[in-house]
Amino acid sequence: MKGKLATPDDKWSIDGSLFEHNKQLYVIWSGWEGDVNGSQNIYIAKMKNPWTVEGGRSKISTPELSWETHGDLNNANDVPHVNVNEGPEVLVHGTQLFLIYSASGCWTDYYALGMLTANSNADLMNAASWIKSPEPVFKQSASNGVYAPGHNSFFKSPDGKEDYILYHANSKPGQGCGGFRSPRAQKFTWNVDGTPNFGVPVKAGEQLNVPSGN
Repeated sequence: MKGKLATPDDKWSIDGSLFEHNKQLYVIWSGWEGDVNGSQNIYIAKMKNPWTVEGGRSKISTPELSWETHGDLNNANDVPHVNVNEGPEVLVHGTQLFLIYSASGCWTDYYALGMLTANSNADLMNAASWIKSPEPVFKQSASNGVYAPGHNSFFKSPDGKEDYILYHANSKPGQGCGGFRSPRAQKFTWNVDGTPNFGVPVKAGEQLNVPSGN
């Protein structure tokens, strides 16, 4: 046990995730620019080993689009509003890296997944290397009774032939960030341009095929 992983300019620093690219280990997380809440951004830093960050942090995403800025708290004891980018996870496919993140407050029904894209030979510490998709890549489906889907991770089927997304969501509007959320998983595919296609959140209780290779 190495204790807490310290990040540069440790301001909030939640949802840390590690990935390795071109023999370099990176950590990505969600945090504040300073000491005051109001906006959670996505940061990246290089790592010397799995428990030690080296160098400074680089901000590669901030909530700025309309679908990223649902965040009224309606709490007299807190700040009135928070814009959120959090839960970053990297997905590699071909020559592209996709950073999938959660946007807007998880306490809203509009919690959704956004995507940053970088080329495999780009400088990942340079914010300009990451291109933000203008629309969410996975969002609520009222017709399927799925609200606030987000905070994802990925896994492959046992035979490595299928890709799955794991996320949490609510089954009714207005259920917030508490005990109503449940973990869900479903298969996703790839578009002809190499980008992931997560489709629409599946209705709770719907039977899915067992992952291939079981």
